[in-house]
Amino acid sequence: MRTIFGVLSLLVALAIAGVLLRQQLKATHSPMPVLQLPVTPSGDAQGGTETVTLPASSAPAQQNQDVQEQFKQALDHAIQARPLPDDPP
Repeated sequence: MRTIFGVLSLLVALAIAGVLLRQQLKATHSPMPVLQLPVTPSGDAQGGTETVTLPASSAPAQQNQDVQEQFKQALDHAIQARPLPDDPP
């Protein structure tokens, strides 16, 4: 009789832990937000920024490659030599 209560209490505790775990995973699993990265166009003389938006429905591998490509372009643009303004006389 004692072992039956022990097994039943163990099953109840396991069921409660499973329900709580499922609720926690539902709460933390949210849809991936749309990624927006600031990118300055190379032909822009004023230095404005544009945002590049990636659709959330694209495949994760493709989205990863897109983010890597955008990061690479932004890094290349950032390390390019910028023209210095003329010194005032």
